[in-house]
Amino acid sequence: MTSTSWTRLAAPGLALSAVIALATLASAEAAPVHPVGTWGAAADLVGTGAVGLADRSVRNLVHTSLGGSGVRITLSNVFGDRPVTFASAHLGRAGDGAAVVPGTNRPLTFAGADEVTVAPGTDVLSDPVDATVPADTTLAVSFHVVGESGPITGHDVATQTSYVSGTAGADVAGQESGAAFTTQISSWYWVESVVIEKPRRVRTAVFFGDSITDGNGSTVGADRRYPDVLADRVATSRFAGRFGVMNEGISANRVLVDSSGGQRALDRFRRDVLEQPGVATVVVLAGINDIRWDDADEASDLIAAYRDLIAQAHAEDVCVVGATLTPYEGGSRYTHARERVRVAVNEWIRTSGDFDGVVDFDAATRDPDRPARFLPAYDSGDHLHPGDAGYAAMAEAFDLSLLDCDR
Repeated sequence: MTSTSWTRLAAPGLALSAVIALATLASAEAAPVHPVGTWGAAADLVGTGAVGLADRSVRNLVHTSLGGSGVRITLSNVFGDRPVTFASAHLGRAGDGAAVVPGTNRPLTFAGADEVTVAPGTDVLSDPVDATVPADTTLAVSFHVVGESGPITGHDVATQTSYVSGTAGADVAGQESGAAFTTQISSWYWVESVVIEKPRRVRTAVFFGDSITDGNGSTVGADRRYPDVLADRVATSRFAGRFGVMNEGISANRVLVDSSGGQRALDRFRRDVLEQPGVATVVVLAGINDIRWDDADEASDLIAAYRDLIAQAHAEDVCVVGATLTPYEGGSRYTHARERVRVAVNEWIRTSGDFDGVVDFDAATRDPDRPARFLPAYDSGDHLHPGDAGYAAMAEAFDLSLLDCDR
């Protein structure tokens, strides 16, 4: 998708039940379509002991991977403790700062209504927006929170600046000016996904893991996480237009136990991967935190968990690409004993044949003279997370044909 304009698509208020019929109504000969994710962020409780917002407007900035029409967004209250009401929801192209490009801030509806209440433990999908969004573009998802929200479901480490209005009570979600959004936030609040409609041959690739998938250490607001860079590669390859990308990494997440990084990977895999729209392939890069915190004293602890994830995915005909764990000597909690576990886990990932494919991020980022460490040019500075150059090297090391696995 190369157009940068928003175009009229359909009458507002189209019901959710019409998601598949939306594109086929245009022509009896039109190819069947289905929902595909163009952006995603794993839901979690934002902040430690987050108390929420009251009567304020939120403007989340998110970045598309694939362009398309029939655009919808998901609002999540999965980790809330009370119903949250959202009003005056809008979707537009982000401008400078908190501003929206003039003429693009389109209203969102939910089953035809301008306001929606989301029960705790649930999420809600909007009706399709009457617009076509371009690929590789930052969108502004705005809405007004009515009353007290309680703890915020969202995504803590966004590596992106978003905004909250400075005055309680004033609904400014529909304003294209960013003047009222005076508070900067470093998390995404409540928005969980952006979904478009594409032909059946177009699928979703989900990138699942911890802070290294989440993009810690990359430049804020530059979309230099490795899945973002990989999406750029896809767009200029023979796979152009074939895959939407959703990033389901959570910083500090672990595979085996719940932690400050939210639910363990084993328990969130279904919600964050298998229930995503149009998913065909998942790339799993997870386990370094379990090693660092001694949850995995032996490689066999993680191997058993990987086999569980693979079985879950294969039961849904989803392909699983295993990624080797990147080096971290010099980083927090590094010991030679823990390094031996990482090396053994990586050897199993490379040689077991259990995954449908393997990408060797360890080999792509390590210093050949000191293989337990990052190549200095790839290190963000904390010796645990890559910087922009390291994430670019990871994306370049990825064989794009791995996305096209057919089970």
